[in-house]
Amino acid sequence: MAAIVKTDFNFPGQTGKYVGKVRDVYDIDNNYLVMVVSDRISAFDVVLPEGIPFKGQVLNQIAAKFLDATQDILPNWKIAVPDPMVTVGHKCEPFKVEMVIRGYLSGHAWREYKAGKRTICGVEMPEGMKENQKFPEPIITPTSKAAEGHDEDISKEEIIASGLVSREDYEQLENYTRALFQRGSEIAAKMGLILVDTKYEFGKKDGKILLMDEIHTPDSSRYFYAEGYEERLERDERQKQLSKEFVREWLMANGFQGQEGQKVPEMTPEVVSGITERYIELYENITGEKFNRGEEGSLDETLSRIGRNVTACLESLR
Repeated sequence: MAAIVKTDFNFPGQTGKYVGKVRDVYDIDNNYLVMVVSDRISAFDVVLPEGIPFKGQVLNQIAAKFLDATQDILPNWKIAVPDPMVTVGHKCEPFKVEMVIRGYLSGHAWREYKAGKRTICGVEMPEGMKENQKFPEPIITPTSKAAEGHDEDISKEEIIASGLVSREDYEQLENYTRALFQRGSEIAAKMGLILVDTKYEFGKKDGKILLMDEIHTPDSSRYFYAEGYEERLERDERQKQLSKEFVREWLMANGFQGQEGQKVPEMTPEVVSGITERYIELYENITGEKFNRGEEGSLDETLSRIGRNVTACLESLR
């Protein structure tokens, strides 16, 4: 199966196109968005040179499932999923922050903690914690959304003072973030998983806040296996996890952390295939469903399928 790393569609009513690290987003009539989730993969805010077959489908289908499972908490942008790699939804005015919520001391928060910091994004972290330990209460550690390069940690007070988000809206985003994380944690627990941390993006349409983009995918979230968690924590062992962290760890082990002058290690066919299988494992464990690889076609056949499916969807919205 060929990986889709670039798209160049011309859909009915198309008025613009935005290419992100992973997603190609087409603006339709300044009213709808067509989000094609490519097979590109990024780590340390760098797009890696090789695409990962089926990765886009994994992310798109997990996000669609969790958007449906949380729409009673707040409305979201999704209208339809006309293709395994595509979501069509409402165009919103995005808030210029990402709402990161952490239930456990892992990843970036742990690296900061290990370096001696006890405050992250203006939030105090307790003394005496160990890696992957559960916080007394989940903490919200937002980041500013960078147009390019690295997103930056930012505090609630800085967000409000700078005018990025009004106090009223920001406090509503916090409430939604906690409710979504609670729901995601409950769903994960039923699958024998722990939702460790995740991020949400929100926007506004017609004055109403909507949940946007992806939710609870392995690219935006970290999951641990619940079984054996306490024992591994007690023995200071690494947790068995479901997330993109394994890609970051492979890169770090090969001398790459996205810093200037560092070179991405060679992504051999074996490395790429291994990442594909991990993503499919993630899908099946997170959703409890068998992943459908569909009919394996050429790159041109897959792109043609996407074009047909999306065009038919857009025509139904007119």
